[in-house]
Amino acid sequence: MKVRRSERLIDMTRYLLERPHTLVSLTFFAKRYESAKSSISEDLTILKRTFQMRGTGILETIPGAAGGARFIPYILKEEAQTFIDAMTAKVADKSRVLPGGYVYLSDILGQPEILRQVGRVIATQYLNQKIDAVMTVATKGIPIAQSVATYLNVPFVIVRNDSKITEGSTVSVNYVSGSSERIKKMELSKRSLTEGANVLIVDDFMKGGGTINGMKTLIEEFDANLIGITVFAEAAFTGNRLIDDYTSLLRVTNVNDSEKAIKVVPGNYLETVFGAEV
Repeated sequence: MKVRRSERLIDMTRYLLERPHTLVSLTFFAKRYESAKSSISEDLTILKRTFQMRGTGILETIPGAAGGARFIPYILKEEAQTFIDAMTAKVADKSRVLPGGYVYLSDILGQPEILRQVGRVIATQYLNQKIDAVMTVATKGIPIAQSVATYLNVPFVIVRNDSKITEGSTVSVNYVSGSSERIKKMELSKRSLTEGANVLIVDDFMKGGGTINGMKTLIEEFDANLIGITVFAEAAFTGNRLIDDYTSLLRVTNVNDSEKAIKVVPGNYLETVFGAEV
């Protein structure tokens, strides 16, 4: 059914936003709206300019018979900094201090708007890299992984500490907890990753890095490739941290559970993604 341009622009915007990193052909849009390809091209030019001006993302337009449009979401530096500053203030609440130097984050990472922004922020870091899967460990990292995977439009896989019959055959590894130095086990379904897959690890909180190091070992067992590691928050750690190449949105520099004191600063995300001037 032929539609007016205003209606066409609204529907095209929705369609592209729901399918990030997916090439959509001009032919598809032309048939969908019963419009000439020249009209569709003009519409895409309008969307491209608007997305860029509003900091929504990049709309790639690819010419030729096999061409089309691909939406790549990102976040601008100013918006990312505003979000991270807001999260820094929100986490720096002494009521969040838990025994053992941990920080309560479940309520924050249970809010859809915050999760959307976390996913957008992390996806921006890997804008120009090929990611095939996002990996996290059950359970608190799951909503972050799902949000990031949505913006990258790739599957997310969940590493577990115990066997689930619904997972089928699994690959398991032993790892050393960086904070407690205890030997633990984690496993992942054999169907979760393919050989050569490019994997991004995300998690909610990191102390000694033992859990993430275990996930790195699992990725190696699958003959897959680790592309990056990003966590929502890291804690200052005086021991031998098992991970040194990672990105964090927040850094908890001091937690005193006896005095209920906590200090939080931005992590290395802004500097890593947008440069030293941040």
